[in-house]
Amino acid sequence: MSEMLLPDQAACDVYFMQQALLAAVKAEALGEVPVGAVVVREGRVIATGRNAPVDASDPTAVARLFDDVTRQIGRPTLVVHNIDGRVAGIFGKSILDAAPEMVLETLHNAAFSAFLVGQQAARVMVGNQPDANGVRGTFIITNASAALKGFPASSAFAMACQAKTGLAQSMARELMPQGVHVVNVPIDAAMGWMEDDGSRAHRLAGTTVDDNMADPDRIADVYLQLHRQHRSTWAFEVALRPWVEKW
Repeated sequence: MSEMLLPDQAACDVYFMQQALLAAVKAEALGEVPVGAVVVREGRVIATGRNAPVDASDPTAVARLFDDVTRQIGRPTLVVHNIDGRVAGIFGKSILDAAPEMVLETLHNAAFSAFLVGQQAARVMVGNQPDANGVRGTFIITNASAALKGFPASSAFAMACQAKTGLAQSMARELMPQGVHVVNVPIDAAMGWMEDDGSRAHRLAGTTVDDNMADPDRIADVYLQLHRQHRSTWAFEVALRPWVEKW
C-alpha cells in the first residue's frame, strides 16, 4: 500500500519538486542537460544542485567548471571525484593483450582527471574561510579495491586506482595542515542501484539480497560523515564493503 500524504506534507513535496525543476530550468538556460535536485532536511531546502557536464580530463574544462560553480553557487567546501575511467575495451584484458592506447586512456580518464579536479578543489579551498572546526574544505576520491591490491587481467585499472591513492596521500600530507581534509575511499563491492519496484540491483550481479551489495545512499552518508569529521580525528583512508564481502 502506498504511503498516504497529509495535505501539508503533499504541499511541501510539490514545493520541493518545483525548486528542483527551477534548478533544471537554470541548467537548460545555460545549455546543459536539464537536471536539477534539492536536498531537504526537516522541511528546509539546505542545498540545490544542477547538472554541469564536463570532460574531467581536460584542464581548461575543469578550471572553467570550478570558476562557474564559484561564481554561480559559491566557493565549494566539499568536492568528490567519482570517476572510474576504464574504457570499454580494457575490461578483463590480460597484460599480454591490453592495448597500450586503452591503458593510457584509462589512466588519463581516471588518475589524470583526479589530479585536475583535486588541483582546482585545492586552489579554491585553501582560500576558503575556516569554519567553526577550523576546516576549509573536504576533497574525497572514490576509489576501488584495486587501490589496495591489483587483480589478474586488470593491470590498467590497478595502475589507475593506485595512482589515485598516491595522489590522495600526497595531497593529504600537503593540504591537511592547511585545513583541507583529503580522503581516499576504496569501495570493495558491487553497487546495488534502486529499481522502480523498490528493490536494489546491479546490472551484472543481479538483485541485492540481505544487503550483499553497497547501497549508494549509505555511501553518501559516509561521505557526509567524513566531511563533518572533527579535525582532531580526520580519517585519510576508509575502505567500504558489505558485511558479507570476501576480502
